[in-house]
Amino acid sequence: MNHFLDIHKTDSTDLRAMIDQAGVMKQARLGRPKAAPDDERPLKDRMVALIFEKPSTRTRVSFDVGVRQMGGQTMVLSGKDMQLGHGETIADTARVLSRYVDMIMIRTFDETILTEMAEYSDVPVINGLTDRTHPCQIMADVLTFEEHRGPIAGKKVVWTGDGNNVCASFLHAAGQFGFDLTFTGPAQLDPEEEFMGFARQKGSKIVIERDPHKAVEGADLVVADTWVSMHDSQSAKERRHNMLRPYQVNAELMSHAKPDALFMHCLPAHREEEATSEVMDGPNSVIFDEAENRLHAQKAVMRWCLGV
Repeated sequence: MNHFLDIHKTDSTDLRAMIDQAGVMKQARLGRPKAAPDDERPLKDRMVALIFEKPSTRTRVSFDVGVRQMGGQTMVLSGKDMQLGHGETIADTARVLSRYVDMIMIRTFDETILTEMAEYSDVPVINGLTDRTHPCQIMADVLTFEEHRGPIAGKKVVWTGDGNNVCASFLHAAGQFGFDLTFTGPAQLDPEEEFMGFARQKGSKIVIERDPHKAVEGADLVVADTWVSMHDSQSAKERRHNMLRPYQVNAELMSHAKPDALFMHCLPAHREEEATSEVMDGPNSVIFDEAENRLHAQKAVMRWCLGV
């Protein structure tokens, strides 16, 4: 049984196969209505539970649509629906759900909820996001980069701002797909050493550069994410804005990267904060291709999990 818990916990050969299959499946759907089924229906007669402890737009819609396009059915559950980890243990919830569904996707807070779910589940479990990592997003990002610029191996990616869960999965991907990553942001928000160490052990060049202009020199891809969480207090938001303002991705900063450097943001974005609309809507931005590719990448992930 294949769980998709994190990029660094999945074999690099399997990751590459998923990216390649996602591209093939995307091409096969060109021109079709969104609700039209795929020619192949690998999830026919399969039921997938989609659990959301955290609110979501892209994760919810992309997984739901993806399952349906592949012929399956979804059951969307919120944390409130389930009293997850409160009225019942995670282990017991996993055991019960395994009797009803063929696969579980969970978007949650604490990583231990994901790992316990996978430990006790008899069906594959997919990490839709935790506070530490966001592997499905980065699978879509790799797919998007390669659509526009070819193989990502050997390229330079620059992450600006907060070394958060999305940054963590980018570091895992650096090691697994063979690209280099430079982090530029305040020292208080550096990515965890464990994440950087994984990529370095795999042979990737991982650099911390406080000067964002120096950081983006020679960059093939510049990536930003929100500076604040929806759960942050107002005072915390103000502190973060003051800390991160020098790392805003704007046209002036992008001018120091390669002329054809792409810009990515996993969305939702706070325009004119972590990135300007001029960059987000500019010719090198691929943010909406990136959002669409959540659908195609995750369809490939689900097929891998079920071996179909």
